[in-house]
Amino acid sequence: MKREDHTPMNPVVELRSDTFTLPTPRMLEAASRARLGDDVYGEDPTVTELEELSAELLGKPAACFMPSGTMANLAALLTHSPRGGKAVVGAESDIYVYEAGGASVVGGIVYEPVSAAADGTLPLDVVAEACEVDADDPQFALPAVLSLETPHNRRGGIPLPLDYLGRAAALARTHGIALHLDGARIFNAAIALGVPAADIAAHADTVQFCLSKGLSAPVGSMLAGDGASIATARRYRKMLGGGMRQAGLVAACGIVALTEMAERLADDHAHAARLAAGLAGIDGLRLDPEPPRTNMVFFAVDPDRTPHTTATLLADAAARGVRLAELGRDRIRAVTHSGVTADDVDRAVEVLADVLAAAPAAAPAAAPAAQGAAR
Repeated sequence: MKREDHTPMNPVVELRSDTFTLPTPRMLEAASRARLGDDVYGEDPTVTELEELSAELLGKPAACFMPSGTMANLAALLTHSPRGGKAVVGAESDIYVYEAGGASVVGGIVYEPVSAAADGTLPLDVVAEACEVDADDPQFALPAVLSLETPHNRRGGIPLPLDYLGRAAALARTHGIALHLDGARIFNAAIALGVPAADIAAHADTVQFCLSKGLSAPVGSMLAGDGASIATARRYRKMLGGGMRQAGLVAACGIVALTEMAERLADDHAHAARLAAGLAGIDGLRLDPEPPRTNMVFFAVDPDRTPHTTATLLADAAARGVRLAELGRDRIRAVTHSGVTADDVDRAVEVLADVLAAAPAAAPAAAPAAQGAAR
């Protein structure tokens, strides 16, 4: 059967994550026509085209196509730090919370987590303290890399300010360490800040971004940086099992993602604002104090105004076709993306209002979506 549309046939409003995006018809067509070769040999022309395009968009000399953002981040940390070195990371960052401790397990790298402020920034005085160790004292792990995240997922999807990135980069240079940027949704950050993605990436030695979130490609992430760093990261990609052969099939989708889907992320931001405005009028919900800056809306059940709990709200909403996820204890995240229309947003608001106006159904044995899966 010929597939004509990438929109799901069921009436579900999927708000758990923008990782649920489906490839567009143009992506599927591009995949079917892609020129292929063996990418481990460096001979897949479509992968090469994607890497060159990604490097150009981020203003970097080189880029490497990775199977996932987790692998891209891990390859970057391995590139910047020797075994026993220290990576200063956010305590609420995806690298620290969701990526299975890979830098420690695989690379013998020590994480030093720093609590982020409400806007996702790591206090630079605390970062500086983490970097100020006595190199002659053998009990200290020597700092090798500072990792920042923009937009910051668990801090409301807020993009880091450019002036902050500049100060963080200067601090990293002062201490002789690298700056890695987990920019999984860097094009969302660029739209929110009103600047090209290259202006954000300019402050970092390496930058990771995902093709498979709001950009709607089915799989893959990019790691960009200078030529030497990317060459080293490419070797780590192979070591980690990420060497792909005729990867042009999925790289072709990534090219369409970058050329056709980046600008439309503004629609997702508008839909997030529409959702937040609708949720603000529902008795029993408490919105995040900050209005959404990108495509994420955070809110919580107000226990003083409803008998519902987070678990019952998620379960009852899911039973009526609106899927949401808990991100942090009793904190609900809704993420808009290419599979969510303005009508879907309005339907989600209506369903949540109806659910909260009724008594909770029987509580499920477990929450319908584990918070560990929410990225």
